[in-house]
Amino acid sequence: MEITLYYFKIAFWRAEMTRLALYIGDIPFNNYIIEGKDRDNFKNSGILPNKKIAPFRQLPVLDVDGKIFAQTGAIARFCGKLSGLYPKDDDLAAARIDQVIEVAQDINYLFTLSSRDKEKEKLKLARKILATKHLPKYFNFLENLIKENDNSLFFVGENISIADLAIWRLLGWFESGIIDGVPTNILEPYKNLKKMRNEIYKHPKVNDWMIKTYGKVI
Repeated sequence: MEITLYYFKIAFWRAEMTRLALYIGDIPFNNYIIEGKDRDNFKNSGILPNKKIAPFRQLPVLDVDGKIFAQTGAIARFCGKLSGLYPKDDDLAAARIDQVIEVAQDINYLFTLSSRDKEKEKLKLARKILATKHLPKYFNFLENLIKENDNSLFFVGENISIADLAIWRLLGWFESGIIDGVPTNILEPYKNLKKMRNEIYKHPKVNDWMIKTYGKVI
């Protein structure tokens, strides 16, 4: 099976959870970075470097033996099954993982809404509402999901799944300091989320991937 993941040169959760799922599972894949002329061409036409058109003119897109498909959750589930980070025969566990991926999408959408108004004061107010109302609400929901998982450090079962990888990277984005109006200590009240993130950072293949791909642990 020949697998190519198309995405931009950023460690954003939409693609990074899939990259890591494949890497942790020792599944060979081509991590094709869309940049330069490829990026400009894609933005203008939706055409990928393999000359095919992205189904929704968005990334990530996965090419499997010449067949392409899109959407973050669909790609992550497919690759999670290959790597053992998403169940093939446990529908309840799969649904519990799915709900976390959907929440990551919801949180991402809230951030997008907070970025729409470019007028400085309105943007500042939108980010304040995001950081003090919306994010704490969802982070508390996620905190409780881990707490309810029989003393596990993860969302579902006893091992890392694509759900953990998605939230780990998404939370890292909010903690990074690159988002105006979102404090870097926003996770301080959520001890279960912090423990989950720390446990993923301990995984040798996670660290190996980061050093190999980005030159540092991020």
